[in-house]
Amino acid sequence: MNQLEHPLQHRPWYREPWPWILMSGPFVVVVASLATLWIAVANDDPLVVDNYYKEGLAINRVLERDRAAAQGGYRAELMLSTDGSLVRTHLTGTAPERLRLSLVHPTRAELDRSVELHPLQAGWYEGEIELVAAPRWRVVLEDMQRAWRLTGEWRAQDGGVLVLAPRE
Repeated sequence: MNQLEHPLQHRPWYREPWPWILMSGPFVVVVASLATLWIAVANDDPLVVDNYYKEGLAINRVLERDRAAAQGGYRAELMLSTDGSLVRTHLTGTAPERLRLSLVHPTRAELDRSVELHPLQAGWYEGEIELVAAPRWRVVLEDMQRAWRLTGEWRAQDGGVLVLAPRE
């Protein structure tokens, strides 16, 4: 038998593999676009500041607090318990009644923690904190009136003691 005697077998288009292979690319793009849209709508961007001018003016007040810490001779050592539930601070300089310690996550504001430290004895303060494991924290130690502050960066791999000194 030769080819002319057999009619060509035609299958419907949906039984051919090539239309499905060609349509799979745009289909994946549509699904990825919908997933990206859902992520953008469901999660806000807390890093954007609404009032840039007001934030810029606040920088001068922050620098004054750093200078006040240097003039007061403040220096602190922070120690975290092994389970991360207790923080103890040794402060040199004029000892205030209480201190405020803020641990700020670099990118996720919902992980920020703040604790009030109460005096144990002269120069020693302690407070309970519910700390979430993170590789890096920005640390701010200040008095309750926010007249001065000490800042630093606490990395998990550096260990349990952080020394905070005033910025010059």
